[in-house]
Amino acid sequence: MSLALFVEQVLNGVQFGVTLFLMAAGLTLVFGVMGLINLAHGSLYMVGAFACAAVAAWSGSFWLGLAASIAAAAAAGAVVEWVVIRRLYDRDHLDQVLATFALILIFSEAMRWLFGPFPLYLDMPGLLSGSVTLPGGIEYPLYRLTIILVGIAVAAGLHLLIARTRIGMRIRAGASDREMVAALGVDIATLYTIIFALGAALAGFAGALVGVNQSVQVGMGEPVLILAFVVIVIGGIGSLKGALVGSLLVGVTDTMGRFLLPQIFSLVMDPSQATTVGAALASMLIYIVMALILAFRPRGLFAVTS
Repeated sequence: MSLALFVEQVLNGVQFGVTLFLMAAGLTLVFGVMGLINLAHGSLYMVGAFACAAVAAWSGSFWLGLAASIAAAAAAGAVVEWVVIRRLYDRDHLDQVLATFALILIFSEAMRWLFGPFPLYLDMPGLLSGSVTLPGGIEYPLYRLTIILVGIAVAAGLHLLIARTRIGMRIRAGASDREMVAALGVDIATLYTIIFALGAALAGFAGALVGVNQSVQVGMGEPVLILAFVVIVIGGIGSLKGALVGSLLVGVTDTMGRFLLPQIFSLVMDPSQATTVGAALASMLIYIVMALILAFRPRGLFAVTS
């Protein structure tokens, strides 16, 4: 195994982690601030991917499709919050789970009705095609490197939004005591709609970025949603810092496990069996890591204390 291949796989893990962060950040805002379990967050990821694929195919511009993915997911999130979610804030978590699970079914059938049962495909933008040479002579795809840089920029932007702006102050206050914030004259209903739409926009943006590397199809958001929940459990509910660290940990662990474990097992067993056993264990690895972290830090790495 060459050093270049090892570094490339680490970067692939970072890129996967950054994509997970875009999902987990929105879920963290909704879960941590609004106290809502939103199983339909993966459906908003799917909405963004379909919107990007459809608009890009119609216009011939990936960038217009990318803008459409953010707008469509944010709009869908705002409508869902206004019509369904705001009726669930004072209900117990079982009601929230059942209602948002119903939304998964509604979104899935709506996408199948609008776009048909067959996958859509996104072409990589010409500006980001090809590869770049990193230090050490390592060739790495420009598109994947761009995703990493964009994810870092989004993380920095969210930090500034939450920590340095007036709306961020209201978001933090709403997470601590929504009744007091409302009593001080803040329109808490509008604030929650903005938070939900922001989280949906991030999910849609992630879906559009991933749609270039895989097919866009119904149900594509649910596996990513499961990993996003793993991320916020590892990082700590309500912590954007925890979401970023947890996303990178999950992304690198999953990618490197799938890369290294089959090679390790091939040293002691038949290569075909090693591939099967290694892949099976790799799919379990992130959950093993989560269990180990929770054994020592039950509230996650960067739990927000009230």
